[in-house]
Amino acid sequence: MERTIKPETLKFEIAGKYILDVRRIADHAASSEQIAGANWHDPEKLADWADSLPQNQDIVLYCVRGGGVSNSVVDALQAKGLQARFIEGGIEGWKAAGGAVVTK
Repeated sequence: MERTIKPETLKFEIAGKYILDVRRIADHAASSEQIAGANWHDPEKLADWADSLPQNQDIVLYCVRGGGVSNSVVDALQAKGLQARFIEGGIEGWKAAGGAVVTK
């Protein structure tokens, strides 16, 4: 499975995806925005919540800029057999591509 999805692609394919916000606690707390329908989980506690994710649904996750956090979470989720990818550029890339955000 691919590791990433372009924000421009996701805008047309977002229906039916499980949107996962994995921004670190401080980054999540500092922001008033999220992608609509996103579920936040602390990436530092991945072992506590990874098994509760949907097994048969595409998971699209994001951090702030699509860097180390997203890469490590995608690695862990794909190793568990989940269909997980991250948004290239994170939530910032999503917004730059015209993706909508909502107040969390």
